[in-house]
Amino acid sequence: MLKIRNVELSDLPAVVAIENLCFLKEEAATGEAFEKRIQQIPDSFFVAEEDGRIVGFVNGPVISQPFITDDLFTEIRQNSATGGHQCILRIAVEPTSKNRGIAAALLAHLENSARAKQRETITLTCKKQLISFYEKQGYTNEGASESEHGGVTWYNMVKRLII
Repeated sequence: MLKIRNVELSDLPAVVAIENLCFLKEEAATGEAFEKRIQQIPDSFFVAEEDGRIVGFVNGPVISQPFITDDLFTEIRQNSATGGHQCILRIAVEPTSKNRGIAAALLAHLENSARAKQRETITLTCKKQLISFYEKQGYTNEGASESEHGGVTWYNMVKRLII
């Protein structure tokens, strides 16, 4: 059975392992970056666990603007209690657990948390091949991002929570 919960520092090795399985070296966050996120934004960093094993995660800080900027990958501040835009810096599911609804469950969990804290939107960037997945989850493609993270073309995806 899938359990989604807030991250704990003891989850760091599993999170880093999944990150390295899912992303190219140029795109992957470091263990130090994840440690900072666990310490600074545990209220918007969730892990998916099956039978006591971490199989995926989602995380990102609350920001004041509706789109992600590259500085967020290195500079994390604690989240405001309410308002703002919930961004997703990373969502990842280990390859052997993909296509089982885990990413959608993580997104739904983060969305419920963001709604409870009156966030305006959830915002993320993704590669072209993932646009349709996020559209099925209720996100709108807002076009190419200015992000140059990892030397890849990213697309801004936004889900409005407050209308």
